[in-house]
Amino acid sequence: MPRFVIWIISIGVSVIGAGAVSAQDFPSKPIRIITTGIGSVADTASRLIAPGLASGLGQQVIVDNRAAGVMPGAAVSKAQPDGYTLLLYGNPHWLAPFILENVPYDPVKDFAPITLAIKTPTILVVHPSVPVKSVNDLIALAKAKPGLLNYGSAAIGSSSYLAAELFKTMAGVNIVFISYKATAAVMTDLIGGQLHMAFATAGSAMPHVKSGRLRAVAVTSAQPTALAPGLPTIAASGLPGSTVSG
Repeated sequence: MPRFVIWIISIGVSVIGAGAVSAQDFPSKPIRIITTGIGSVADTASRLIAPGLASGLGQQVIVDNRAAGVMPGAAVSKAQPDGYTLLLYGNPHWLAPFILENVPYDPVKDFAPITLAIKTPTILVVHPSVPVKSVNDLIALAKAKPGLLNYGSAAIGSSSYLAAELFKTMAGVNIVFISYKATAAVMTDLIGGQLHMAFATAGSAMPHVKSGRLRAVAVTSAQPTALAPGLPTIAASGLPGSTVSG
């Protein structure tokens, strides 16, 4: 099966046509970065990037959080195309038209890509009450009790969602998907035991793994990562060819 790679892309509306605003005048007012919910990878990246943009451009840069799904892209697509409204989002923005009906924008025609902001692996984590310590343990449990286990994800089409669905397909197991509006809510319910597992970004998962509130099972990248020292890859743990990056 081919490698499954997902990229987080930083994209924004192109600057309005020549004559309306000169290069010397830009920017003359605050800039907004529209992104996903507080605590998500895109939100964290936006808040790291915003101060550097603000100091370099001499204008305030505001991070504007929206629910996951099509809402961030929809908000930017309706904004004035003057360069003052940017979008920092991941693969759900690009994949929405293939997964959902009535998406209110065209991700190719309505947006101009600027740069790749970040790349991160996802970590397969489980609540400590789930009696598994390896990929093979998890597959065996899921096959023994189909439909018992569940996982949470903040958006259909996100790297965490696609990593889980790829895992289910390749392992041939039935694990129930539970949809959330924000990544922070997924982690809250996973730590609280309302969820069994999740494919979470390294940044959101590893602090809870280190504190003992979650157990890390494997990483989805092609190679082991320094973000999760000692953790094996899923591909090397029983599902060759399974590779996802966000």
